[in-house]
Amino acid sequence: MTRIGIIIGSTRPVRNGEQVAAWVHDLASQRTDAEFELIDLRGQRLPLLDEPKPAMWGDYRHEHTKAWSARIAEFDGFVVVTPEYNGTAPGALINAFDYLFAEWADKPIGLVSYGVLGGARAAEQLRLMCGTLQMAVMGPQVLLSFATDFEDQTAFRPTERSVAALTALLDKTVTWSIMLAKLRETALAAA
Repeated sequence: MTRIGIIIGSTRPVRNGEQVAAWVHDLASQRTDAEFELIDLRGQRLPLLDEPKPAMWGDYRHEHTKAWSARIAEFDGFVVVTPEYNGTAPGALINAFDYLFAEWADKPIGLVSYGVLGGARAAEQLRLMCGTLQMAVMGPQVLLSFATDFEDQTAFRPTERSVAALTALLDKTVTWSIMLAKLRETALAAA
């Protein structure tokens, strides 16, 4: 069965990401074409990147990196839930991506962002980074605005438009997960 990880990209003590990720997970879990699992970066305990060698070499020295590698490798695709902080994605999320390379490659990623402007700038920067990691960034992305999808910027109330955007994003992420799994299997067999 295709497995999709839903990554909560913020580690702040008070965050909207848990509500948004729960919504993504609840809607995704109604599907029968894939299994979905929440991955909370808060529980991963990844210090600021401390590996002595570049991630693309896959020569991990630290146990926390090996555990993170094993965790990410088990998924066929991802949906990332990210806020926008100061015009970009949270440092903890960037750090989590920086630890690995091959574990991300040839997997799709859907972006669900939130903020004053829907988290659009954070999502755009993640698109660039994920492209460099050889991930397939899905469109449409889901942009959740504090003006329309949150009450008092804290209580998450997704609009019908947001539900439709998430459904389309999940459709594409699952389809690409299945297709790219075949590509990864072919590459592994040739190695």
